[in-house]
Amino acid sequence: MTVFVDFNVKLLVIDKLMFGESPSLAPWSLKEAMEASGFTGDLWDHSHTHYFDQVMPDAAAYFGNLDLSADVLAGVEELGVDGGLPIYFECCPHWDGESDMFDVTALDDLALLPNLRRVVVGCEILPRSMWETLRGRGIDVVVLGEREHAE
Repeated sequence: MTVFVDFNVKLLVIDKLMFGESPSLAPWSLKEAMEASGFTGDLWDHSHTHYFDQVMPDAAAYFGNLDLSADVLAGVEELGVDGGLPIYFECCPHWDGESDMFDVTALDDLALLPNLRRVVVGCEILPRSMWETLRGRGIDVVVLGEREHAE
């Protein structure tokens, strides 16, 4: 099993593979998974009340245990980094983008993505301090509204 250092980087990769333009993974739904387990309440309210600043346990287990093969990871050429990614709402339905729960804290996992060539940034989930690391690896950093290239 491929092991990620930063769960939030794994979520960015899964979002691309599961919810991107050309998904290679079958979509997963927190709501459907919980309903299959007998949950019948309001998912947003349940998430907000019981898991305020946390990834829902069902989502953490599913995404944490999801094995991404080296072949699948080699197909990732671009990642999007934005507070509105579908993966975040499968993890925490009530998340409003205000907390740092999905912030990337380490780029050690770049080694797992040998063909990553571009990162499109739409918010501060990927701190500016990490942009130079990406550029140093020949990865374009595209900021929504402006364009910055690897040098």
